[in-house]
Amino acid sequence: MARIAGIVIPSEKQVQIALTYIYGIGPHFASTILAAANVEPTTRVKDLTEAEEQRLRELIDSDYTVEGDLQRQVTNNIKRLKDVNAYRGLRHKAGLPVNGQRTRTNARTRKGKSVAVGGTQKKAASKT
Repeated sequence: MARIAGIVIPSEKQVQIALTYIYGIGPHFASTILAAANVEPTTRVKDLTEAEEQRLRELIDSDYTVEGDLQRQVTNNIKRLKDVNAYRGLRHKAGLPVNGQRTRTNARTRKGKSVAVGGTQKKAASKT
């Protein structure tokens, strides 16, 4: 059970895949880190030696912004965009797509569940 950057990475997976469980490390950074630490990418996490684990830990701590620090940085960037009333900040505030995607159709992930416009359905006949 390896703990890197405050995250317990899965011990049954290969190291190159397990490192991607850390927020801020994707497949590309994982392969770069493993090359710099001289660790075979296909070894399982449970088979790592203590020295290899320590090298990975030190390398990530010194060279990469991950987990809480990165999330704080992203949040501050979005907050800054909102404060200066940038277009992207306004889109974040409104809960709409930020990067120019179409909103006439789709965009349901950002906009939420669709709401039917009132008055479009026929009313049921009432008994008199």
